[in-house]
Amino acid sequence: MTESPARTIPIGGRSDGCPFAPAPELYEAQQDDALRRVRVPSPLLGAFDAVVVTRYEDVRSVLADDRLRMGGSMPYQAGNLLSYDGPEHTRLRRMLTGSFTSKRARELRPQIEGAVTSALDELAEAGPGADLVQLFCTPIPTLVICELLGVPYGDRAEFQRRTALALDFTQSREVQMEKAAEMEAYMAGLVARHRKAPGDNVLGRVVRDFGDQLTDSELAGIGNMLLIAGHETVASTLSAAVALLFRHPDQLAVVRDDPSATDGAVEELLRYCAPAVIVPRQASGTICVRDQEIAEGERVVASVLAANRDPGATTGRDDLDRLDVRRPVQRHLTFGFGPHQCLGQQLARMELRVALPALFTRFPTLRPAVRDDELDYRTQALVFGVDTLPVTW
Repeated sequence: MTESPARTIPIGGRSDGCPFAPAPELYEAQQDDALRRVRVPSPLLGAFDAVVVTRYEDVRSVLADDRLRMGGSMPYQAGNLLSYDGPEHTRLRRMLTGSFTSKRARELRPQIEGAVTSALDELAEAGPGADLVQLFCTPIPTLVICELLGVPYGDRAEFQRRTALALDFTQSREVQMEKAAEMEAYMAGLVARHRKAPGDNVLGRVVRDFGDQLTDSELAGIGNMLLIAGHETVASTLSAAVALLFRHPDQLAVVRDDPSATDGAVEELLRYCAPAVIVPRQASGTICVRDQEIAEGERVVASVLAANRDPGATTGRDDLDRLDVRRPVQRHLTFGFGPHQCLGQQLARMELRVALPALFTRFPTLRPAVRDDELDYRTQALVFGVDTLPVTW
């Protein structure tokens, strides 16, 4: 094991040459038998030293280890599952799991289809040159999560703006904290309304079933966590997936023309894009990875982006740097693993399964209106995506 940080790895973990590829340092670390200590710059947390984990089985192992704590890695917020570990995390998570099952995602499909149709109509009305992020990628998950939380849809523009700033690592810590405080204040008002009259939605059900066990701050934190996770992550993944398919017209044609390939294509796009940034965690005890110790107190960054490209994760030796939407579904860690695995992954999958084929079926000649090198990829944000994506057809 190396004694000191080998080099700096960007918090986004992406290559300067291709935003969809892992940084070269991550590939190099994946080839090393010894775990690397690296320096990670973060505007939110400040630069810190960490052990970087990049192989599929290693990432899966550390994410499943309850001694690797999420709490303390991000600014604390009452009710936000990312601020908790152990029994307290389990207690809060159990209050929400029933609202995010595969069955519930299937039940929500008609609402998702309605949101997609509405967004497609808006895009058609705007005409060529329209921004796909603004008119398609963002409104769909926004409408869905608004319905799930009982958020007035008229409030969508303002919370989209606040969320984008709060999750942008290029913003100062002061700006991020300011927007986080504004989000908490907004959600506190929504919680107060649900306290008086719980709605028929996720937040209303939590208030109705567990309100006597939760403070208003915890309820607001739960609401903001779901709002960010359900809106920002899906919007960013949609934008990244479309931009990626534009780079691969043959793969886009499969998504457009072969409904039987949809589920597998979505899994391949999720594997390849891996939109979540490297999230640091901290060892609460000594952890062993391939007989190498990570000491208590050390920070660990697990790169899902690199792990998803690890050929050791497959039974064959497929070229996992190549996008192939007809590839047999590969194991991936895009939604994480272990106690903090993404709560809303089935809903996210359903939104992607509905939205992507519908977009390319409605606009079969859809293509970018600018060169790829003119796109502003959000490589330093908490969730990877594209800021704007002008399209034509």
